[in-house]
Amino acid sequence: MESFLSAVLGELASRSINFFISRSSKPKVLEVEDRLKRALLRAQVIVNEATGRNITNQAMLQQLDMLRNAMHQGCYMLDTFRYQYHGVEDAKDQVLSHSLSLSKVSSLKGIGSSNRKTLLLEQLQEALDNLSSMILDVKELVVILPSYPRLNCQPYSMHLQLSNCMFGRQMESELVINFLLHTQRHGSEELDVLPIVGPGKVGKSTLVAHVCKNERVRDHFSEILFLRDHDFTDDNLSVFRGCATRQQNRTSNSNKDRGWLVVVDLVGDLNEDAWNVLYSSCKQRIPSTSKIIIASRSAKITKFATTHALNLKYLSSEAFWYFFKTVTFGSIDPKMHPRFVHVAMEIANKLERGIIGANMLSRLLRDNFDIHFWCKVLAFLRGVVEKHVSKFGVHPFHLINQNKPVHLGRLATPFEDLIFYCEHQISSQEDFPKIRLEDVMYGSVTALGKLEFLGWISPIPPYYSYVVTCEVRELKRSAAKRKRSIENGTTLC
Repeated sequence: MESFLSAVLGELASRSINFFISRSSKPKVLEVEDRLKRALLRAQVIVNEATGRNITNQAMLQQLDMLRNAMHQGCYMLDTFRYQYHGVEDAKDQVLSHSLSLSKVSSLKGIGSSNRKTLLLEQLQEALDNLSSMILDVKELVVILPSYPRLNCQPYSMHLQLSNCMFGRQMESELVINFLLHTQRHGSEELDVLPIVGPGKVGKSTLVAHVCKNERVRDHFSEILFLRDHDFTDDNLSVFRGCATRQQNRTSNSNKDRGWLVVVDLVGDLNEDAWNVLYSSCKQRIPSTSKIIIASRSAKITKFATTHALNLKYLSSEAFWYFFKTVTFGSIDPKMHPRFVHVAMEIANKLERGIIGANMLSRLLRDNFDIHFWCKVLAFLRGVVEKHVSKFGVHPFHLINQNKPVHLGRLATPFEDLIFYCEHQISSQEDFPKIRLEDVMYGSVTALGKLEFLGWISPIPPYYSYVVTCEVRELKRSAAKRKRSIENGTTLC
């Protein structure tokens, strides 16, 4: 591998000359497409190699994150050109020509062919320049990579790897691990506290679970304790205190100086009184080398921090598309199915970068690899989104994240309505419903009344199962007929 990386580095040096020379010329669109494709391959080699190594240098992690973002943007632009722009040009392909809605491509439809090609060339060139510049910037990183140890992992195809890992959070993971392993300032009696803040379903609990499974973290702490909202109903925190007392009694003298890691996973706020009780109990009962992590949707918990809070955000549109395309097509080569990729881009655009929704829809689409079904799903999603945006001024998935009622409807049975009420997560040891939500929304499963359905089972820590409470109602036949007439009169794709 070291010789291969040296070859890559030599290639980077030669490419750098061509990069600056090419800036003075005016290449054709297809030439830029080809160069962008080659640059993406080079970036993929570096990112894959880096992902398989235990990198602890924060500056290197930031560089890798920037390279990964440039790679996702390049992939998104290349797919947009291949499957969206070509759809505008090909008037014979009705499936492609009637459903262009991505902002970067919709703007092309209202201008002339010459100006359209010029604009597209500029967008492709911008993505190429950004990626090429990032590849040049990481040439020192490529040299240093072999000095970092490899992670123990089995070889997976990419879609299996992305389905069974925490996508796009390598830098955040190392930031949290660095906080946990960092030695406390000498003589300090205060416990270090790291808040992790972010919207619902952004991956806060998943990030913490992955960090706690890290071998360096497990070896560093003598005990890892998880507390959730219901643990704070008792003002005395008897659960925590009892656990701390039992652990103190069985801890050997050699481990008395090893700290604890206390993880507080909340949905909402943690009031100051409850925090003071918890913090005081921690200081009295566990070693001063212990650390506390608080995860919550509310930014108010940052006032308890002793270091900079970690603010998690949703994936970028480009990174989300990279993930969705990979897990949806699996072992199928997307380039062999351009019509499917085009529809998949449109579906991804309707999911508002929600990872749970992406996993649910990717499973549904893989199980029903038929272009007509995919187009029906796209038309159904488009109708749900447009109805809620026009009526409430907000995307329905934002309401779902807030556990507010949403009228989703059913694809196969338009005379029935599916109303989402709330979602909750359960542990892998608890029983979960056998009927999947997508089978009710997009299939012909018979169900009436208020029921619980299975949304998704996460294959990665903390292995939550997501259960949704919904109600299936019968609609008046007149309303159902109008709905069917609208659907029949609308081109699906």
